[in-house]
Amino acid sequence: MPLRRFSASSVPSVPPPSSLSIFGGLMTELDKISPRFNIPASQIEILRGPVEFYDTLKSKISNAKRRIYLSTLYIGKAEHELIDTIKEALRKNPELQVSILTDALRGTRETPKPSCASLLASLVEEFGENRVEIRMFHTPNLTGLRKRIVPRRINEGWGLQHMKLYGIDDELILSGANLSNDYFTNRQDRYHVFSSKDITEYFHRIYTGVTSISYSVLPDKDSEAGYTMTWPETNGCPSPLDDPKSYRVQASRVLKPLIEPPSSAPGQIVGDTVVYPLLQFTPLLKPEDTSTELPAILTILRALNPSSNELKSASDSSHTSLATTPPLQNASWTFTAGYFNTPPFLRDLLLSTNPSHGTVIAASPWANGFYGSKGVSGMLPAAYTLLGKHFLNAIQKQGLDDRVKLMEWRRGTVGEPQGWTYHAKGFWVTLAGEDSSELATSFQPEKDVSAEERKGPSLTIVGSSNYTKRSYELDLEANACILTRNPDLMRRLSEEEKWLQEYAKVVDKKEFEMIERRVGLHVRIAMGIVTLLGGAL
Repeated sequence: MPLRRFSASSVPSVPPPSSLSIFGGLMTELDKISPRFNIPASQIEILRGPVEFYDTLKSKISNAKRRIYLSTLYIGKAEHELIDTIKEALRKNPELQVSILTDALRGTRETPKPSCASLLASLVEEFGENRVEIRMFHTPNLTGLRKRIVPRRINEGWGLQHMKLYGIDDELILSGANLSNDYFTNRQDRYHVFSSKDITEYFHRIYTGVTSISYSVLPDKDSEAGYTMTWPETNGCPSPLDDPKSYRVQASRVLKPLIEPPSSAPGQIVGDTVVYPLLQFTPLLKPEDTSTELPAILTILRALNPSSNELKSASDSSHTSLATTPPLQNASWTFTAGYFNTPPFLRDLLLSTNPSHGTVIAASPWANGFYGSKGVSGMLPAAYTLLGKHFLNAIQKQGLDDRVKLMEWRRGTVGEPQGWTYHAKGFWVTLAGEDSSELATSFQPEKDVSAEERKGPSLTIVGSSNYTKRSYELDLEANACILTRNPDLMRRLSEEEKWLQEYAKVVDKKEFEMIERRVGLHVRIAMGIVTLLGGAL
């Protein structure tokens, strides 16, 4: 028989293990959702715990040259050391500009007693409005009678400024951690440092967009609270409390162009690591929600299993199908959320990925930040227990008992000596055959890396989102999706995945049948009332 000739185009192309092209159609779809940034893997540093996070943050603030922008839910009212660090940086560098964005509901909760707002007003008092800007976002979902009757302790259930962006010059710490003592000492979260000018600048534009539709906080010696909140004319719209509808129109006009992907075709993939910023601004984007976090997560989950395309929800109508490449099948994943309350459609899609194995990490009731709280908020740990039980039922219904496990994280007991809380959230995906359990104990970057040595997650999502109804309907969230084939970063992601399980144990239905885990009728009723009033856990 004559030899058959093959042209280059007729030979099946198999992406090398080191190439991002192994993700095939996934990146094509993500490029339609969000901007993409190519960065060296060495520009991503993963911090392990709260003390390292706090020390890193203070160090970077102390050495800031041009700007500091901090977006957080709140800064603890007693965080004088952090404020003093910022003040010292301002004193030694006259060119330095500081801007801080928090949430108005959470940041003024203790008023007229000392609060986050009164603490931050002291910065403006000493350095003036030209060098320090303090802004507080107020949700348009809690106004009028509803705001008057909902207790302060739980009013955050109607929407918050929840982004955790800590930008210093051209570096950004992306996290789920707020800025208070427990997040600096005994509250476990995740913390990724991006030493990238492009990424830091992108999130600064997002940050500036939100501050431009937020209240300004100024010192006021004549006020018992020590501060006043004003609505600057430069915001260009009525406040969310005066005219929520007009406010949303302006918010959409400001934010929508910032989060959309480029109109031109994305550039060539350079290197082995890319980052997609993911933002969720649902309460502000009306009538068309162009948020990028939820569509990206749905796209990733569908990429892990083509059959999940049959699962649809009203919130993802613009992203209905995705061709899956073989390397994404039979992957394993780890999912974690401090407050584990995924919406049913997201839970079902997660389980339908048919993973080789999956791990879900949630906070134990004794590691929940609301454990021991008074009033309605004290019922929240029991409410999350009920939701965890529902998740186990879903695992059993899908026939995944042998492949998907639920773990609860506990390190001591909240409120007792050495007691920690758990606040980490995120998602890791490891491709088939690259399970991190086979990872070598050491890594030599200068050595050629074979496919057998390439172990650990190739995809992770890090940021503020708890992946809940609140995250997708009520809060402002900022995250990043990292795709990598860099063996060193894969190793470091694997280490992060493992240390978050160090204090976690597998739980089953027997655990929830224990007397101390039973959920009373009053908790179920309280959950129903919150939902009835338009809030969410």
